Amino acid sequence: MGHTEERRKFRAVLAGTRCLSPASVYDPLSARIAESVGFEIGMLAGSVASHTTLAAPDLIVLTLTEFAGQIRRIKRASRLPLLVDADHGYGNALNVMRTVWELDHAGVAAMSIEDPVLPQRFGQADAAEELVSTAEMVGKLRAAVEARGGSNVVIAGRTAALRIEGIEGTVARVKAYAATGVDAIFVVGLETLAQLEAIRAAAQLPVIIGSAPASLQREDLAARGARVLLQGHQPVAAAVKALRECYEHLHRGGSPAELKDRIASAQEMDRLTGAAEHKRWQREFLR
Repeated sequence: MGHTEERRKFRAVLAGTRCLSPASVYDPLSARIAESVGFEIGMLAGSVASHTTLAAPDLIVLTLTEFAGQIRRIKRASRLPLLVDADHGYGNALNVMRTVWELDHAGVAAMSIEDPVLPQRFGQADAAEELVSTAEMVGKLRAAVEARGGSNVVIAGRTAALRIEGIEGTVARVKAYAATGVDAIFVVGLETLAQLEAIRAAAQLPVIIGSAPASLQREDLAARGARVLLQGHQPVAAAVKALRECYEHLHRGGSPAELKDRIASAQEMDRLTGAAEHKRWQREFLR
């Protein structure tokens, strides 16, 4: 199955009636694990890529080349349709075009491009969040759609306007973003069903939700056009905790045998890494 089929599957999610959550993945092995337990879609966030590729915070220090390289490694190992967070497109509208070309070639099923001012500009207060103008963001999204060409990769226009401009500003931006030809609207900061209803009334596009209060039921979100609901990036934090506990145990002089019930078995590692297939290739080709 090639990237076209993975993109078809992601588009089927957007066209469906359910609201799914993606597995937050960060490398080839995590993507294979997520796929093996039954997730239908995955996500690589910019923050997660920065954490796991550079051990750096989410301050837009990760480059497009590094991001695309990690995606390629993930896609070589997994057929999980992958949504990626392309941040601000790594620059202006022309940089967005380059971003679309690179991530399309890397094999993503979908990408979001967002409207906050990134990276933090000189003199910007640490807690302040600013948005680029609607006109600038429209130019970026039009450029993204142009760069996609005949590819069926999904492009989502992402907005943080709910936190900054309220529902009126968000509705105005959503209308403008939808008119560019994007496939979905990605909203962060959603708090109520009424907000979602207003967003859907502004643009009859499927909605991707960055997060939502636990009080909002998935079925209610789905009935109002939400098709993807992010749940955070706990897997990478869980991996960090497990690594620290394992390292601490061994550093204190603990026995490796005492970790048996807390680690994957050799059989599980062989299954996830395709050991049987590699051994077959050894027998067939290493003569």
